[in-house]
Amino acid sequence: MLIAAGALFLSGAAAAVPIGYEGARHLLARTGFGATDAEVRSLAALDAGDAVDRVLATARREAVTPPPAFVAQAPLPYYKLRAMDAQARMAQQRLNVELGLELREWWLGEMLATPSPVTEKMTLFWHNHFATSQQKVRSPQLMYRQNVLLRREALGNFGTLLHAVAKDPAMLVYLDNAGSRKLAPNENFAREVMELFTLGEGHGYSERDIKEAARAFTGWSLDRESLEFTFRRAFHDAGEKHILGRSGRFDGDQVLDLLLEREETARFVTTKLWKEFVSPSPDEHEVARLAALFRDARYEVKPLLRAMLVSEAFWSRDSRAALIKSPVELVVGTLRTFEIHPATLRPAVVAVALLGQNPMSPPNVKGWAGGQAWINSSTLLARKQLLERMFRGAEVQVEGPAMAMTATPAPAAGDETGREARMRRTMERGMQTYAFDWDRWSRTLPAQVDLQSLVLAQAAVNPPSPQAPAVQRVRQLVADPAFQLK
Repeated sequence: MLIAAGALFLSGAAAAVPIGYEGARHLLARTGFGATDAEVRSLAALDAGDAVDRVLATARREAVTPPPAFVAQAPLPYYKLRAMDAQARMAQQRLNVELGLELREWWLGEMLATPSPVTEKMTLFWHNHFATSQQKVRSPQLMYRQNVLLRREALGNFGTLLHAVAKDPAMLVYLDNAGSRKLAPNENFAREVMELFTLGEGHGYSERDIKEAARAFTGWSLDRESLEFTFRRAFHDAGEKHILGRSGRFDGDQVLDLLLEREETARFVTTKLWKEFVSPSPDEHEVARLAALFRDARYEVKPLLRAMLVSEAFWSRDSRAALIKSPVELVVGTLRTFEIHPATLRPAVVAVALLGQNPMSPPNVKGWAGGQAWINSSTLLARKQLLERMFRGAEVQVEGPAMAMTATPAPAAGDETGREARMRRTMERGMQTYAFDWDRWSRTLPAQVDLQSLVLAQAAVNPPSPQAPAVQRVRQLVADPAFQLK
């Protein structure tokens, strides 16, 4: 059932018009990682408001899959790591890489198993917003604890999340605040909390504001043994500071509250959410309206997200297929939609890293750029080859362990390091074991299912012949350029 661009005029309240099959698929694709035919049909008869409410009602604060056993172990104190000899330190680094791979497998498994894909979608969004990398943090336990935090407040309160992330051990290490003291304040966190976490680069702050804020965050550190947050009063600069036009003996929490008071913060976060859920081109009028709602709701995320998802812009034809799937969305979404249940997710972990998105290791503090940056000549070819292997039906066993990953996009052919080449071979062999089982999958579908409406966000660029066997049509739809869009 097609929805005309003007059929749903939604400004705060949804019109009582069923969203239909394509509308339900659109909503589920944007708020999760793919969807099965049954999931799409469960929402198709609802109007937009009820459908969005049903999606948001699934929000969770905890994962449903048990985490790796190592997360219960105490993290290795940094001073003990520094005290190791070269051989022991190298062994510890190899162990951290392996534990990091286990952690990524667990998270992708949670994306597949969760009854609330929107929770994992928002957890991944916040991971990109508050970008932190295991490559610098090193401790997989700290990365896991941050992931737990992001999930807990995924659809909760942004202010609560901001305060918690600012004291999160992984963030304190990543942005060098753990060693910041009044005689030598480190400006990294103060700069990024303004540029990337709240106000947005160049909006409403000065270099002096950054320097003064850095003084307020001095003394925020880690316990030497447990790596838990601790406040070292002796290292804190308690003097008067001048920040964003205000003066006082501000501490770090008070600085965060000053940032939350600013209109720029609500607008910046709302704009990022718009680009994640609606389109790459924000509507300034709508963003202003939604940002005001966000501030009025005291930074509660769920009311903002609901208003965005029932907006006219979200349901507009112009927003359909306007976003490019991230590597995680492509791989996890394909597995979910086609109900492929691999014995191990290690090849999927390697695949998303080679395609340019390595969870737990974003490329820098700005996170992944997303959008058009997901696609280049190398990654587009890699996406095509990955899908061909999954839908070719070959049965090839994985040979050897997956190798350590980097956060860099897939390199051009002939420009790979030895490790990257081994990663690619591991992925290529491993993804073939994810073979699509048409006979099993087709038994779950109604006889008259519209495969194109289920698989694609828009009409196929190269539509398959209606006379072709259904399994051949599925393979052609997955190979179509439109399959890269959501």
